[in-house]
Amino acid sequence: MRRVLLSAFSALVLAGSLALSPTASAQSAPSPDEVNIQDLVIANRILYNQGVVDGFGHVSIRSEKNPNHFYLSRSMAPGLVTRDDILELDLDGNVIDARGRKSYLERFIHAEIYRARPDVKAVVHSHSPAVIPFSVTTAPFKPVSHMGAFLGAGSPVFEIRTIQTDSDMLIRNGDLAKALAKSLGSSTVCLLRGHGDVVVGESLRQVVFRAIYTEMNAKLLSEAMKLGPVVFLNLQEADNAAKTNDGQLGRPWELWKQKAMPETPAK
Repeated sequence: MRRVLLSAFSALVLAGSLALSPTASAQSAPSPDEVNIQDLVIANRILYNQGVVDGFGHVSIRSEKNPNHFYLSRSMAPGLVTRDDILELDLDGNVIDARGRKSYLERFIHAEIYRARPDVKAVVHSHSPAVIPFSVTTAPFKPVSHMGAFLGAGSPVFEIRTIQTDSDMLIRNGDLAKALAKSLGSSTVCLLRGHGDVVVGESLRQVVFRAIYTEMNAKLLSEAMKLGPVVFLNLQEADNAAKTNDGQLGRPWELWKQKAMPETPAK
């Protein structure tokens, strides 16, 4: 009887160790791309909830398995995006498996930025309302608080008329998107004259943080300009503050996620 009990106990231990083995866990774990796609849905909802996008605007993330591909919602309002709405595209803006789903006209923005900037893992394009006045005036768009430190020395403005004088202001082809990516250069934010902005980041959480605080910096700067001469962060302050903020991205992300998707459990 003792041998039977010991054999049964050994079998249970073995079964438990197999169930908890790294190999078994890895087989059931979602792929990095699937995790990113799920977060991309959340990012769309957050940006809508925080007032950066409305019925228009979009956010994307580069594929982990194929850096020459990226994920972007089908053409729809960001606040309504679900997992089934996410498309995979290549750097020419072609949808890999559309299945009847229409893509955004300005998908080329994402494609050409990913092509030009290997360091970029996520892109937001919005019509961020407080930012647009800085795209149509000569007022410098620089950081005025530590939360906008990623703006560094300022943000370039893309003038679409240098490429096309009779456009509808949309970046609807590769040539316009290439010119926009060139204007962006190594910056984190580029303003589009009379249109909005593009924001880039090394992760989805970082780019969402930057998009939200780009809008916030624009609001603060507009208010400060009414009061008198503005004192901007210097380059060293901006660099130091940006590094500190990058170490805290999980804190606001969890808050924004709960506000945008209260049914999603916090991690």
